[in-house]
Amino acid sequence: MPWYAVPPRDAADPRWPLPGTAEIVLKADDPDDARTKFSAAYPSQPYGSPVTPVRDAGGGSFQGDPDALVVAETGEPPAPRG
Repeated sequence: MPWYAVPPRDAADPRWPLPGTAEIVLKADDPDDARTKFSAAYPSQPYGSPVTPVRDAGGGSFQGDPDALVVAETGEPPAPRG
């Protein structure tokens, strides 16, 4: 199973869930699977806003905006240092 890097297309996108981190690297079957795994791990602000109390549709949601993320195959990330 290959590794995929998932960064935002715009580095200043306020929806990015991990400020200070340029990309998230994860293992997936294909680019679509990588997007699905990213969405499952970082869904958004959980219940939107009082105006739109819809699950996973808050201001941090990348759902419905596939061009906001760049998914590219990459090498295995280095092991974290302890």
